[in-house]
Amino acid sequence: MTDAPAPAPMSVFERYLTVWVFLCIVVGIALGQWLPGPFQTIGRMEVAQVNLPVGLLIWVMIIPMLLKIDFGALHQVRQYWRGIGVTLFVNWAVKPFSMALLGWLFVRQVFAPWLPAAQLDSYIAGLILLAAAPCTAMVFVWSRLTGGHPLFTLSQVALNDTIMVFAFAPIVGLLLGLSSIAVPWATLVTSVLLYIVIPVAIAQAWRRALLRRGQDAFNTALAKIGPWSVLALLATLVLLFAFQGEAILAQPLVIAMLAVPILIQVFFNSALAYWLNRRLGESHSVACPSALIGASNFFELAVAAAISLFGFQSGAALATVVGVLIEVPVMLLVVRVVNRSRGWYEAGSPARLDGAQCDRPPLAHPSVRLPEGRQGVGE
Repeated sequence: MTDAPAPAPMSVFERYLTVWVFLCIVVGIALGQWLPGPFQTIGRMEVAQVNLPVGLLIWVMIIPMLLKIDFGALHQVRQYWRGIGVTLFVNWAVKPFSMALLGWLFVRQVFAPWLPAAQLDSYIAGLILLAAAPCTAMVFVWSRLTGGHPLFTLSQVALNDTIMVFAFAPIVGLLLGLSSIAVPWATLVTSVLLYIVIPVAIAQAWRRALLRRGQDAFNTALAKIGPWSVLALLATLVLLFAFQGEAILAQPLVIAMLAVPILIQVFFNSALAYWLNRRLGESHSVACPSALIGASNFFELAVAAAISLFGFQSGAALATVVGVLIEVPVMLLVVRVVNRSRGWYEAGSPARLDGAQCDRPPLAHPSVRLPEGRQGVGE
């Protein structure tokens, strides 16, 4: 593979993503109240329950992120089998199921008296969709901020994305069924094809074409298309909140109540993965990205699937957007915790017996092919 530096730290836009999402909430609600006609027209532009404008925006949002993934790194996973094992266990055996439990506990029990009864199932569905989509692009940023091993980060992202193609629909369908929520299988499978399989195929073909022109051409192309991904994300959020405006104005605390299970989920999964890596003797540079990928989400996929399955005005769509709202500040807090706890981690880890494992790894690796410049917003 080609030499390349590790990804740069977060840009100002990424660091203040919560601010931009909040502005989208305000703009979307205002436009939805002042200009309902155009948004109703957009809402009716559907084919097989897929909203065409939103589908296009999601592709513009997702494909630049998938360009960064090198599926050729899959053969490297055996070098970090303990860290990869923890990542897979937390992402696929714990995270979706614990979120379904937290959704039942908080949405159907604790907060039920203050939430609209007709939307309870939809809120839980949105939380499940969010948890079943592991982080993709932003995990490179979190790994960079914690000194994570770039080769491990790349290999675990490639493996997670491969598994997601096959496991996302079955896990979502299973958990929706266990939650007594009707499973629209045809729409769910269509969402997987539209928002995972086809974008991955396009992105990988485009990636190979760009890399044939050299690493510099690849990095230049990513820098040019990055802003389109950001604009597509913001436009999607404006549309969504234009449709959600009345519900939010009627019950403004809904967002805060939906944030509670998401916050608990982030802290629980990151702590579990971090502790398991320590118990298994993995180095801190592997434990960090392993913990961070389990804590964050591929929220663009979750938003797209929620809109396709349940519609713009659904509680599911709103629940997934709450994940966008709190993603960056919460993950920066997790980054701070794992950085400050490095001494504790290494003091009690069997990996400490091998001093080389505990050293912070170099931020570049000869077999890692990562783009220069800042990473795009999103998972």
